Amino acid sequence: MTDHAPYQDDGRLKRLKDSLIERLGPQAIIDQPDDLVPYVTERRGRYKPQTPFVVRPASTQEVSETLKLCTALEVPIVPQGGNTGLVGGGVPYEGRGEVILNLGRMNKIRSLDPDNYSITVEAGCILQRIQEAAADVDRLFPLSLGAEGSCQIGGNLSTNAGGIHVIRYGNMRDLVLGVEAVLPDGRIWNGLRSLRKDNTGYDLKQLFIGGEGTLGVVTAAVLKLFARPRETAVAFVAVQGPEAAVKLLGDLRRASGEAVLAFEIIPRIALDFALKHVAGTIDPLGQPAAWYILVELAAGRPDSGLGDLLEEALSEAFESELVLDATVARSETQAQQIWFIREAIVEAQKHEGGSIKHDVSVPVAAVPRFLELATAKVREMIPGIRPVPFGHLGDGNIHFNLSQPLGADREAYLAQWEVVNEEVHTIVHALGGSISAEHGLGRLKLEENKRFKEPIELEMMRAIKAVFDPKGLMNPGKMID
Repeated sequence: MTDHAPYQDDGRLKRLKDSLIERLGPQAIIDQPDDLVPYVTERRGRYKPQTPFVVRPASTQEVSETLKLCTALEVPIVPQGGNTGLVGGGVPYEGRGEVILNLGRMNKIRSLDPDNYSITVEAGCILQRIQEAAADVDRLFPLSLGAEGSCQIGGNLSTNAGGIHVIRYGNMRDLVLGVEAVLPDGRIWNGLRSLRKDNTGYDLKQLFIGGEGTLGVVTAAVLKLFARPRETAVAFVAVQGPEAAVKLLGDLRRASGEAVLAFEIIPRIALDFALKHVAGTIDPLGQPAAWYILVELAAGRPDSGLGDLLEEALSEAFESELVLDATVARSETQAQQIWFIREAIVEAQKHEGGSIKHDVSVPVAAVPRFLELATAKVREMIPGIRPVPFGHLGDGNIHFNLSQPLGADREAYLAQWEVVNEEVHTIVHALGGSISAEHGLGRLKLEENKRFKEPIELEMMRAIKAVFDPKGLMNPGKMID
């Protein structure tokens, strides 16, 4: 069976379900149409996924049993976490008989070792719960996402999630010490090592991190913990433009001794959208500016003078005309108000009609050029289009979102999604960037990725896939064809 062939059921799905009920129990199967809705609802509404049923194993052994049966019957399977993904990576195709394997019941924290600064968790653990468990022992798990109250760590692993703290702590790849994974034939690999150093062979865990469930199912992981910051300083800064923002980033990194925890770029249009549509949003500065930076620094001890350091650095940037205006939060409430702006601009865009999305990255120094070229190109393509580029300038990851022209037809506008993506991604590639910074490839960027990957890269990826999953049953049609 190829990845793109429609599934011709000859009774295998019924045999699979009956066998799963026998081995895992009826509570592990969801097959009623109304109950299936949360599992086949794609977050952005671009796809209409279908599945005959959902399997919800409660242990690694049950995942193993599931994959053994699926392989024996050649039934394709789609691993799924919290279903918060944005590229269709965790949902099935239509009419292919793909069974969803949801890890939500596997949500235990297996162990917590403050002295080793590590925590071992199952794939279905909600990210926020892991953050809270670390905080309970005065440690930090630094991954922070908008969906952290519902996304599962297995999905974060499979997509190599990023978030707002990548500049300080790195992506998910940098936060993992070991993984446990079940291979397509049901064999269990226990790679749950909590070592910082292990030079005994290939780093196999990295095949599963960012693998989007195409090589097997991650069932547990050992994650790195860190010392909790004792003091933070947050500021909202109006800058001359993206070039000035990049210069300011470098200056703050040097002045603070690499204490920059987050560095987010926000255009005025995004703030205007938030002020208009999201109650509780404030405008921290007296006069409007075209571009803003939300910056947060963190220190390891209280009363470190971090706020004074930030104010001094911003004053120097004002004197050198990088900064137009700035406000430094004087309380936790003020800091939360500033961070609320960053959260609100995501919600606010939904109220401005259709939005064509891009999750891209370029070298930090190339961000200004990317914004210049991409903005000019989309305005040339669609007069009246409203670019809303925002995101993680500190690591070069820009969410280049494009709101429809005022008064435009939403569906007609969104029908241009692919052609706009092609032009923007071409610019990204020319600048040495990536068409997927932190959301993964999934269904959405499968074909686009083939345009830009070197043939030898695709060849190596397909070779790895063939070794682990020779029948092509694991999340077929995702990442590679």
